[in-house]
Amino acid sequence: MRRAAHTSHSLSMAREPEQEKINPWIIAVAVMLSTFMEVLDTTVVNVSLPYIAGSMSASVDEATWTLTSYLVANAIILPITGWLSNYFGRKRMLMLSVTGFTTASFLCGLAPNLPILILFRVIQGACGGGLQPISQAVLLESFPPEDRGKAMAFWGLGIVMAPMLGPVLGGWLTDSYSWRWVFYVNIPIGILALIMTQLFVFDPKYIRRASSRIDYWGIGMLAVGVGTLQIVLDKGQEKDWFSSGFITRLAVISAVALIAFVIYELVVAHPVVDLRAFKERTYSSGVFLMTVLGFVLYGSLVILPIFLQTILGYPALQAGVAMAPRGLGSFIAMPFVGMIMSRFDARKLLVIGVLGCSASLVMLGTLNLNVGYWQIFWAQFVQGLSMGFLFVPLTTVTMDPIPNEKMGNATSIFNLMRNIGGSMGIAMATTIVARSEQSYTNFLGRHVTPYSLQTQIMLQNLRNFFMNSGSDAATATRRAYAALFGMVEQQAAMLSFNHAYLFLAILFVIVMPAIFFMRKPRSRGSGMPAH
Repeated sequence: MRRAAHTSHSLSMAREPEQEKINPWIIAVAVMLSTFMEVLDTTVVNVSLPYIAGSMSASVDEATWTLTSYLVANAIILPITGWLSNYFGRKRMLMLSVTGFTTASFLCGLAPNLPILILFRVIQGACGGGLQPISQAVLLESFPPEDRGKAMAFWGLGIVMAPMLGPVLGGWLTDSYSWRWVFYVNIPIGILALIMTQLFVFDPKYIRRASSRIDYWGIGMLAVGVGTLQIVLDKGQEKDWFSSGFITRLAVISAVALIAFVIYELVVAHPVVDLRAFKERTYSSGVFLMTVLGFVLYGSLVILPIFLQTILGYPALQAGVAMAPRGLGSFIAMPFVGMIMSRFDARKLLVIGVLGCSASLVMLGTLNLNVGYWQIFWAQFVQGLSMGFLFVPLTTVTMDPIPNEKMGNATSIFNLMRNIGGSMGIAMATTIVARSEQSYTNFLGRHVTPYSLQTQIMLQNLRNFFMNSGSDAATATRRAYAALFGMVEQQAAMLSFNHAYLFLAILFVIVMPAIFFMRKPRSRGSGMPAH
């Protein structure tokens, strides 16, 4: 036994120098592949829903459970990833996640009916939940302090660009081949990520199975609380929020479960999620800001293609292309920010990012029906640049005070709150658009009356137009009224999108003071202090 232990120790000591020789950018590519694949899958299926519903004899509402089931499973696994990595080993956990995600993607493509597809989407979401926090923790530890800003810039590119590429890629695959290829496209990426993980990623020395105890109560309360919360956020607008008994019951269950979870995790000896990290004000402020960033990013992202298609009449593919400037801005800004992180206080870069993002939202919130492509282009481009000044510094400053052995737990919570913020942003933005459109339609409609001279002139012009097109007098009158009401609805829809964007802009400015609660990083450019 002693000889075996000595041999194992010798092999471990021999392996460590080899690990140190691995170029960290190879490790970055290895973990980024799996992260990009997972984030892409949160949006790539959206445009395929009508095709999935049609081929499986289901309604579009029923087909949306393929999205909800994925997000729920993903959200449940995210916060316990740090604990799972310590329990099973980080490398093993990463490889299991990639293998499970890739296999589930293949099975989703083969699914013969909707219930089976939803089952495989649950497995896919559960396996994908661990990919983001593990890859982030691996990156932060693989780079020296002065290069961690660059590493986070590389990681942030995937996080920001994947949701933008998802709808375009999903639409192209569905139109050119079949909705099943939306899932099959993950297979080669997953295999490559698995091979690179096996060759280049290793567990750090401090990853140990610290306790064999499993926090069953904590895992159970977390699963119920986060799972029901995700369903409420995803289905709330569709069910008219708390006028629905289903949504109300789930909201109460979520609140009770999450409150009980927080209290229990603070007193239990071996918590599945260590909430004591929030005692560090820099970390707690950073998590709060990341939640708001997810809220604004995903909220503005989800309503833009709706605006382009329903108001401006863009085809789906053209709407996706019109959103590309945001990705272009991020692609330019993130590497630049990563390089200058070592020269400037990261908190100052965060202020620039918040102000720039707010300005881009104001640009989108002041558009009108005569908007041209370049107005949309510059608003998107500025927002993309601003995201580069937000993601990279925010991640590095937030993780600065976190020691290596706590990094997995910290990144798990960080990513969970970004995703929950995103779900809240999508729910809030779509609700604001829907409710505001109703209010503006009523408001504008009150000013369109037969007693208004402007209305009489407009009706007469429309009536003459339709009569010249061959309609009789009665038909021309009906069509004139319908056309006038259509103009009112279109203007109301435009104002509702303005309202949503301006709300997001104001929200971002309001939370800016949280930046000043964060301490100056002890090692510039790092994602954590040098040890």
